[in-house]
Amino acid sequence: MSAFMPLDFSGKRVLIFVVAYNAEKTIESVLDRIPSELRNSSVEVLVIDDSSKDATFHTGLKREDQSSDFKITILRNPVNQGYGGNQKLGYRYAIDHGFDIVALIHGDGQYAPEKLPTLLEPFLNDEADAVFGSRMIHKQDALKGGMPLYKWVGNQVLTTFQNKMLGSTLSEFHSGYRIYSTKALRLIPFERNSNDFHFDTDIIVQLHFAKQRIVEIPIPTFYGDEICHVNGFKYAWDIAKTMFRAKCHEMNLLYDRKFDVGQVELTYDLKLGFASSHTAAIDAVQPGASVLDIGCGQGYVAAELAKKAAKVTGIDQYVPATAPAANVQLTRWDLDVQEFPVEVSSFDQIFMLDVIEHLHDPEVFMETLRAATGRKRPEIVLTTANIGFFVTRFQLLLGQFNYGRKGILDRTHTRLFTFRSLRELFEQTGYKVIEERGIPAPFPKALGDNGLGHLLVTLNQIAIKLIPGLFSYQIFLRAQALPTVPALLTETIDRSEEMKKAALAS
Repeated sequence: MSAFMPLDFSGKRVLIFVVAYNAEKTIESVLDRIPSELRNSSVEVLVIDDSSKDATFHTGLKREDQSSDFKITILRNPVNQGYGGNQKLGYRYAIDHGFDIVALIHGDGQYAPEKLPTLLEPFLNDEADAVFGSRMIHKQDALKGGMPLYKWVGNQVLTTFQNKMLGSTLSEFHSGYRIYSTKALRLIPFERNSNDFHFDTDIIVQLHFAKQRIVEIPIPTFYGDEICHVNGFKYAWDIAKTMFRAKCHEMNLLYDRKFDVGQVELTYDLKLGFASSHTAAIDAVQPGASVLDIGCGQGYVAAELAKKAAKVTGIDQYVPATAPAANVQLTRWDLDVQEFPVEVSSFDQIFMLDVIEHLHDPEVFMETLRAATGRKRPEIVLTTANIGFFVTRFQLLLGQFNYGRKGILDRTHTRLFTFRSLRELFEQTGYKVIEERGIPAPFPKALGDNGLGHLLVTLNQIAIKLIPGLFSYQIFLRAQALPTVPALLTETIDRSEEMKKAALAS
């Protein structure tokens, strides 16, 4: 972009945020190098000195007191917050003061302020939620700009690893030249991130999970006589830990609150094409049966059940306005309400897929359901998470037992079961258990519908045959509802009367 071409901010306010530490010799030069097209009322500059040991703050104050084309604010942290901690303050300042865009540059001059107009263009054209200045789009230019060879190699190795873990395609994860929309920053819990240098990785992961648009633009590399405050080995180790935690969080193997981005998923998609709770449930449908699907969600499984059943009635707190099939009827209902909205005794099978763990009092619910079946003795088909799964046990061994967004320790779960505790619940509430078996983890959902995912499902099935309580991700159970004593007494009286009449007639 030409230095004389005006930028159309269209009412957007831009904050140029300068992180500074021991930048006494360079801070004025960095401010002087901000291009002329940014020197207007839409742009302000914030410098936060992170408790420098030199005169960075007082040098910056000279510029704050002078008249300028834009407003300059100089702040100084009373206690050093670290690279990440300093960024948190600047982004919070940008949000609280109504800025639309915040551009991060460094007080040591390593990232050229002259490139700001180019980096801002995608925002002004509504093409990005975050823009990163990358030194690695043209990799050889980084070496020509003075990047040490060991940093050049380390940058690429770490970036390749991070792209693989995250499923992204960034050319560089480690540039400090970044511009964010405050709208995107509001969507992510950046204040929970590290105060250290891997803050930049934390925020990339958050943006990725929040499905924000990241655009990279090439920037020149400049290495002068600035002092590097990064411990390379510690930084690499911190990056590795962060990426493993992010991946495990994504796979619902552990929960990290800083990566808890977006709305909690209230409904689940289908798990078909491999051994799963859904395929087991569909296989269990009796042809021509009348089926009640308790906790049907959006009706995805109900539609599959309806392919074999005569009719399916789904009840749940969250149901779509339109049924997914002609022989499917959906009714909105809160599962914690005692009275059922349908005549339970009219059904041949009752499906409860991943429902019982969400109930506040499952014993009372199952007793109420049993009473509502009357004298029908329908089959109950149920699936639930197995808290005894080896991954959960191993996490507990390491002191981890934190709830997450999905999986066994879904934070919406209120009760958790093992094979034994689930069987005891059914037997104690008046059901005869017909079948119970383990269901493998849905690896194709976590790893993709590929050979590896299906191989792991097969291996998991083999392990389940050996030790089901340890290797089952979920429990599949079929049981028969036994009549209550009052129902059984009524049945006994009615049958006796029928037999008496038959005896008298003979």
